[in-house]
Amino acid sequence: MSDRAPRTVERQLPTEESKDLLTLVRDIVEREIVPRASEEEETGHFPRETFSLLSESGLLGLPYDSGHGGGDQPYEVYLQVLEELAAARLTVGLGVSVHSLACHALASYGTPGQQAAHLPAMLGGGLLGAYCLSEPASGSDAASLSTKAVRDGDDWLITGTKAWITHGGVADFYTVLARSGGAGAGGISAFLVPGDAEGLVAAAPEKKMGMKGSPTAQLHFDGVRIGDDRRIGDEGQGFAIALSALDSGRLGIAACAVGVAQAALDGAVEYATGRRQFGRPIADFQGLRFMLADMATRVEAGRALYLAAARLRDAGLPFSRQAAMAKLFCTDAAMQVTTDAVQVLGGYGYTADFPVERYMREAKVLQIVEGTNQIQRMVIARHLAGPETR
Repeated sequence: MSDRAPRTVERQLPTEESKDLLTLVRDIVEREIVPRASEEEETGHFPRETFSLLSESGLLGLPYDSGHGGGDQPYEVYLQVLEELAAARLTVGLGVSVHSLACHALASYGTPGQQAAHLPAMLGGGLLGAYCLSEPASGSDAASLSTKAVRDGDDWLITGTKAWITHGGVADFYTVLARSGGAGAGGISAFLVPGDAEGLVAAAPEKKMGMKGSPTAQLHFDGVRIGDDRRIGDEGQGFAIALSALDSGRLGIAACAVGVAQAALDGAVEYATGRRQFGRPIADFQGLRFMLADMATRVEAGRALYLAAARLRDAGLPFSRQAAMAKLFCTDAAMQVTTDAVQVLGGYGYTADFPVERYMREAKVLQIVEGTNQIQRMVIARHLAGPETR
C-alpha cells in the first residue's frame, strides 16, 4: 500500500480565515509531503525544502505576532495544523513544533529591539530553529544542566554539550539554556546562538528506530562567543523561560501524537474494509470492529483534550496541568492505536509495504520527548496533591 493523504477530519474552526488555512495545509500535505514520506523516511532524507515551503506559506510562525512575521493564529488553530502535518509525516509535524518552541523565548521574553532584529527571519524568513535544554547527564532533571556561559567583557563564552537536539546540525539558530550563575534553577540563562557560530560543532546524528528523516544530534559548544545582546530575558531567568516554553511545546507533541494516531486509524480502517477472509471483509468480524472502535475513541478523546488545553492557553488562563495531561494521554493513545493498527493488518502490518509499522515506531518517541510520560504524571500529581515531601 502506498502512502496516501490522511482522511479529512471534521474540524470545528473559529474563523473563515482558519478554515482557509487548513485548506492550504491539506493541499501542501497532499502534493508535497505524503507522496514522498515513506521513501524519504527510509533513506533518512531531511526535508529542508518542505520547511522552506512551509515558511514561504506562512506556516512556521502561526501562533506568533504578525508584526514580527507570525500568523496571529490561536493555539486552537495552530495545533490542528500540526496534527495535519504529523499525520502526513511526523518529521515535518514535530519539526514545526520544535521550531515554534525555539522561537518562544525570544517572542515572549525578548526586548523589542531583539524581537525586531531576529523574529522576522525566524518566523517567516526561511530560518529553522532548534531548542537546546537536555544534556547527556541532565534530561528529566533539567535544572542540573552543566553547560556554562561565562562573562567575557560584553560577550558570553558558552562551553558544554547538549544532547537529543532535534534539527541538531541543520538548524539556523539555537535557543540555548546554559548556566550563567550558581547551582540550581536560578543559575540558568537563555541565549540565542547562530547555527554557524564559531566553536559550535554537531556530532553525527543518532541512529534512531523512527523519525529517521529528522536529525537528532549532540551539539558541542567550545567557547562559543556571543554578545550580551543575544541573552534572552534576565540573567538567571532561563529556567523559568524554559518551563513556560515546555508547557506550550507539550501541546504541540500532543497534537502530533493525535496526527500519527489518526493516520494509523485511517490505514487500519482502509485495510479492514478492503481485506476479505472467509468470504467477507475482515471489518465484519466483531473482534476487529471493537478494536477499530476503541482506536477511534482514543483519537477523538486525545483531540478533545489537547484542544481544551489550547483554548485555556488562548484565553490567558493557567494550562500547565492540562498540557501535561494532553501530552500524557495523547502520546500513550498514539502508542496503543499504532500498535493496534499493526495488529489489524496482521503480517502485512509488520512489513514496510504499509506505513503503519512506521507509525508505530514513530509513536514511541512521543512518549519520551519534551518530558517523559512519567514526568507528566509527576507534574499532574503535583497540581493535585502538592509537591512531594522530602
